[in-house]
Amino acid sequence: MAIDRAHHHRLRSALGLFVLAPLIGEFLLGNQPVTALPSVFLLAPLYGGGALLVREAARRAGRGWPTMILLGAAYGLFEEGPVDQMLWNPHYGGFDLAAAYAGPRVPVLDTSVQLLQDVLTLHTVWSICVPIALVEAFARGGDRTRPWLGLPGLSVTALVFVGGSGFLALAQVESEDFVAAPGQFAAAGCVIAVLVAVAFLIRPTGGRGAAPLPRPWVVGASAFAATSAYWGREHLPDGVPAAVPVLGWAVLLAAVLVPCVRWSRSAGWGGAHRTALAGGALLTYVWVGFEQSRYLEVSRATQLLGSALFATGALVLQAVAVHRSGRREGSDPPLV
Repeated sequence: MAIDRAHHHRLRSALGLFVLAPLIGEFLLGNQPVTALPSVFLLAPLYGGGALLVREAARRAGRGWPTMILLGAAYGLFEEGPVDQMLWNPHYGGFDLAAAYAGPRVPVLDTSVQLLQDVLTLHTVWSICVPIALVEAFARGGDRTRPWLGLPGLSVTALVFVGGSGFLALAQVESEDFVAAPGQFAAAGCVIAVLVAVAFLIRPTGGRGAAPLPRPWVVGASAFAATSAYWGREHLPDGVPAAVPVLGWAVLLAAVLVPCVRWSRSAGWGGAHRTALAGGALLTYVWVGFEQSRYLEVSRATQLLGSALFATGALVLQAVAVHRSGRREGSDPPLV
């Protein structure tokens, strides 16, 4: 009976991640109105299937967050490359992306450097890592680092992910009337393959030490400040050279990674810190969602209602996750 309960809990965790990923990645962000909530079932195979495959692949291989971060980056390139083709479509979604991202370009992928930075940031952080961290906060005992699916469940998830991705890719071609060049698809595929290979080749080195570690709320506040600063570049005045936000992104990335690597090597790093780190990023999407929803083609009242509803859900989820993770400490390998 205990084994059955544990199995059911793992399945609930997998299902929770499957649904939570698109809710954060699209609805909390403000990309979809509350009236489109049923479409979560169309988005879940891509977002939820991707997050679940990233998590299960890393955990089955005995790996931790470095692997999931790199796999999350590969997922981001996959979604906005072969699936949506936003990396190359200059008029994606009816917006003039060619003008919005007129700065330096990445030669191999043939896309804007700043657009690539946005794709990697949004999907690695919010589509993949934040949902995984929050759902793992509810895991029982060793289930946080244990696979939640057996081979049959993993196979079904992979099929759902591939099928959902293919469906959305065809829908995008139909709606956007755009198909990238074969070389662009090939380049994206090569970069994705490299990211996946590196994700499983890297191994954390060194043990844990007694480095000073801030309290969880400080970690969460730092994550909120850093991710809010990232979105702050949306408010840069006109005329700022394109190189400024590009270099600013690199500086901000270093400012985040350096302390996170140091903190993760501390013997005191645990579940409360991980949940706070994810929660800080989650709360950034709460305020960003209110701004982004202004561009939705629904009434302002519907925009505000939807943002308020998803924000409330995010706040409740984070509060419960903090409570649960504080009672279930556990360590991941250091980031390096």
